[in-house]
Amino acid sequence: MKTILITGSTAGIGKLAAAKLAQDGHHIIVHGRNSEKVSKTISEIKTDSINNNVTGFVSELSDFESIKAMVSELSAEIPKIDILINNAGVFKSDIQYNQQGLDLRFAVNYFAPYLLTYGLLPLIHNSDSPRIINLSSAAQSTVETDALSGAKSISNQESYAQSKLALTMWSFAFAKHYPQINTIAVNPGSLLNTRMANEAYGQHWSPASKGSDILYDLAISEEYANSTGMYFDKGNPKGTFANAHGDVYDQTKIDELIAHTAQILN
Repeated sequence: MKTILITGSTAGIGKLAAAKLAQDGHHIIVHGRNSEKVSKTISEIKTDSINNNVTGFVSELSDFESIKAMVSELSAEIPKIDILINNAGVFKSDIQYNQQGLDLRFAVNYFAPYLLTYGLLPLIHNSDSPRIINLSSAAQSTVETDALSGAKSISNQESYAQSKLALTMWSFAFAKHYPQINTIAVNPGSLLNTRMANEAYGQHWSPASKGSDILYDLAISEEYANSTGMYFDKGNPKGTFANAHGDVYDQTKIDELIAHTAQILN
């Protein structure tokens, strides 16, 4: 059985994926930013799946110190992580910037997975067949350095699209650097029936299960055992590996993104 950490798993496709994976008997680590929701989700999944091997951690992913604290807690309690699903994301928020003055979408959608993944790397390396699934989007837009650093204010839509492209670019770079870790970026589908989509657009096109089902498959199916450094697009009903935004294949732009990221975080 696998030990699986899913960020943002107290609601939406993260919660549905956690519940489905728990039914297979895996050790599920729930994450959320609200302790009551985390506890409630753990209880619900345990009851529905008849699997008591469900634990949880609380962290506000826009707060980088909170991420470090969760990494420390996880490292003290969990010997390994077989599958990390960087699912948590934000589009619309009453808060525009985090404590470091970064746009909240960049902070949660890009910097948080970056920090969390590197923080948990020793636990990931302890797995015989580790996988990382990074939640991208059909919305991808060229990353502006001054927007990335918080020096320039842009719209929610634009910062969301840029943050998702940044995550996808880094995902590809990470896959090259750590070929022993199966790292896949995925667009789980557009306008799924989740709170984020409904708050942002006031509508949805597809059930949330469309997204959670592909997370489940990418996480454990042998079909995707050798798919590292690829982008899966669930934008059509069947879903397939496809080309992401052109910047994902531009090594110069990737190098610039990674350099600016390190500079901002330092």
